[in-house]
Amino acid sequence: MAHGDITHIDIPVTDMDRATTFYGNLFGWQIAEVPGYEGYPMWQAPNKISGGGLAPRSDGFTQPRSYVEVDSIDETLAKVRDAGGTVVMDRTEISPTSWWAIFTDPDGNHVGLYEGTTETG
Repeated sequence: MAHGDITHIDIPVTDMDRATTFYGNLFGWQIAEVPGYEGYPMWQAPNKISGGGLAPRSDGFTQPRSYVEVDSIDETLAKVRDAGGTVVMDRTEISPTSWWAIFTDPDGNHVGLYEGTTETG
């Protein structure tokens, strides 16, 4: 993946089992929990590239959210602020080699950011 690529899409759901069955049957997605991320089943599309997660719906998370890969979350969040967006969640560690953040654009759309790699060293 490269700077600007969509890397992940989270879909808010109220019933994990129902959503897993629905999306698995509808699109042929492989959906499973990954060790260390229990309660957050991740899906992979048949192309083995696209993917995301099924996450519990909450007051602040009611619509699907795309995550864009960036070279630097901190630099991107500075640009968000300068351009009139709002940071919802600052850079937060996923693993020792990956981080995420969330911002809203001037129209109120929530967008996620991803920085990192799945490599461990």
